[in-house]
Amino acid sequence: MFFYSRPEYFCKVIKNLYIKNFAIIDEVNIQFEKGLTIITGETGAGKSILMGALSLVLGERADSGILNLQKDKCIIEANFEIAENDAAKKYLSDHDFDTDDNLIIRREIISSGKSRVFINDTPATLAVLSPLSHLLLDLHRQFETGELQQVTHQLAILDDIASHKQLLSTYEQTYQNWKKAEKEYNALVIKNKQIKHELDYNSFTFQEIDALALKENEIEQIESELILLENAEAFKQSMQSAMLLLNDSETPVIAGIKQVVQSLEIQSKINPAVQALSARLSSSLIEIKDIHAEIESEYERAFYDEEKIALLHEKLNEANRLLKKHHVKTTDALLQIRTELEEKIMQAQTADDEEAALAAQSADFYKQSKELAAKISVNRKAQQSPITQTMNSLLKRVGMPNAVFTMDIEEAPISKTGTDKVEFLFDSNKTGQFKPIAKVASGGELSRLMLCIKSMVAETTALPTLIFDEIDTGISGETAIQVGNIMKQLSGKHQLISITHLPQIAGKANQHLYIYKKENNSGQINTYIKKLSDDERVDILAEMLSGKESSESAKEMVKELMR
Repeated sequence: MFFYSRPEYFCKVIKNLYIKNFAIIDEVNIQFEKGLTIITGETGAGKSILMGALSLVLGERADSGILNLQKDKCIIEANFEIAENDAAKKYLSDHDFDTDDNLIIRREIISSGKSRVFINDTPATLAVLSPLSHLLLDLHRQFETGELQQVTHQLAILDDIASHKQLLSTYEQTYQNWKKAEKEYNALVIKNKQIKHELDYNSFTFQEIDALALKENEIEQIESELILLENAEAFKQSMQSAMLLLNDSETPVIAGIKQVVQSLEIQSKINPAVQALSARLSSSLIEIKDIHAEIESEYERAFYDEEKIALLHEKLNEANRLLKKHHVKTTDALLQIRTELEEKIMQAQTADDEEAALAAQSADFYKQSKELAAKISVNRKAQQSPITQTMNSLLKRVGMPNAVFTMDIEEAPISKTGTDKVEFLFDSNKTGQFKPIAKVASGGELSRLMLCIKSMVAETTALPTLIFDEIDTGISGETAIQVGNIMKQLSGKHQLISITHLPQIAGKANQHLYIYKKENNSGQINTYIKKLSDDERVDILAEMLSGKESSESAKEMVKELMR
C-alpha cells in the first residue's frame, strides 16, 4: 500500500458554468463548490446535456442542432480559478492571453452552426482551446475511457505516481539534445561527403580564378585601358592638332589672345569700362595655357604598346571565359565565387575534425540520456509492486473482488519517454491469464479502474477538476458505498463532480445539485438545476433509495449515509 504525506488542496477549480439556449436548457447558471459535487435527477431530465455543455468547454465541435431556440445563439461560459494552476497560466502566457487568477472560457454557437471561442474575452480557436481546457477539466464517461487503454497514457500514470517530474524533465532535455546533435551529425556527414566529392573540382576551379590574381573591378578597368591603348595613335594625332592650333601654328590661338589682352590694357587707360574685359580675357588666357599644358601631357603619355595590349587581351580573354563559365558578369561576382570555393576547400580539409567533434558531442548526450533513463527505469520498477497491491485492494472495494491488476515493464529502445515499455494488464476473473486492459475490461470495469487509478495519482499530483459521468453503473450496496468513500477521499484534495444515480454515492456530497424538467410559461419543457438544502437532500436521496413513497426508515438510512 502507498503511504503519502497529504498535500495542500490544489486550487484548480471550476467556479461556475453558465448555459443559455442549449438543447432543452433555456438558461441556467451553476455555481460549483470545492470538494465533491454530486449531480442527480430523473432519467431524461438533462444530466447528459450538462455533460454535453462541458464537452463544448473542452473544445468539442458543435452544430446548430444543439440550439433550443434557433433564432437565438447558444452560450456556454465556464469560470475557473487558476491561482495555483501553473500549467494553465504558462499555456495562457505562451499564447498571449491574460494570466489573471480568474479564467473565463466562452463558446457561442449560432443557427448557421458557426461557433466562436473566447478565452478571457479574447477570440481564440478550438485548436488553442482544447489543450488549455484539458488542463482544467478531466471528464470521464462510461465507455469513453480511451486514454486509459493507451500504453503511452499508462506510462504517464506510472510517472505521476513515481513523482520524478524533475528527473523526467532533465531526461527529456538531454534526449532532445542528443537527437539534435545526432541530426546535425548526420547532416554534416552528408554535407562533408558531398564537399569531399567536389574537392578536386573546387580546387581546380579555385586555382583557375586565383591564377588571374584579379583585383577589385580589374576586368572593367582592363576593358577601359585597352580602349585607350588600341586608339593611342589616333589619340596622339588629335592631341597634336589641338596643340598646333593653340600654340604652334602660324596664327596660334594663345598668341592671338595675348595680343588682344595687350590692346585692351592700353585702351583701358582711355576707357575704364574696358578694364573689366581685359581682366576677364587675361583669366581665359591663363586657363587656355593650362589646357594646352594638359593636352601636351596626355600626348606625351599616350603611346601604342603592342606587348602590353597583347598581355591585357590575354588576361581579359581568360577572365571573360571564367565569367561565362560561372554565369556572372563582373569582377566582384567572380571574386565572390573564388571566396566561396576557398571556404568549401577549407571545409573539406577540416571536415573530419568537425565530424569527430560532433560525433563525440552526440555520444556524450546519448550516454547521459542512457544514464538518466536507467534512473527513471529504477523509479518506475520500484512502484510496480506497490501500485499492483494498491490497485488490487481498491478493485475489491469498488466491487471487483475477482479482478486482478498487474503491469508489465519491459526494456524498449530509447525514446523520448525513456527505455521502458509499460502496459497495464487485467484479469477480471482470476483465470491467471493477464491481457491488456484495452482487450478485456468492459466499459464499467474501465470506469472503476480509472477511478482507482485517479485516486492513486491524486496522492502525488495536482489534477484538474475531475468529472465522472455515471461511472457507477452496474454496482450497488456496499460496493457503491466504497466507491463513494473513494470519491469523497479524492475530493479532499481535488474538486470532483459526479453524476450518479446511487444514493450511497450521492450521500457523500459537499454540494448536491438536482436536475429536473418542468413546463415554462410558454408551454415548453425546460431543464432546471438547483442546489439542494440538507432537508431536500434527505427527501431526494430517500426517493433514490426506495422510490416516490419513501418511508421514514429510508430517510433515517439516508441520514446515516450522509453522516
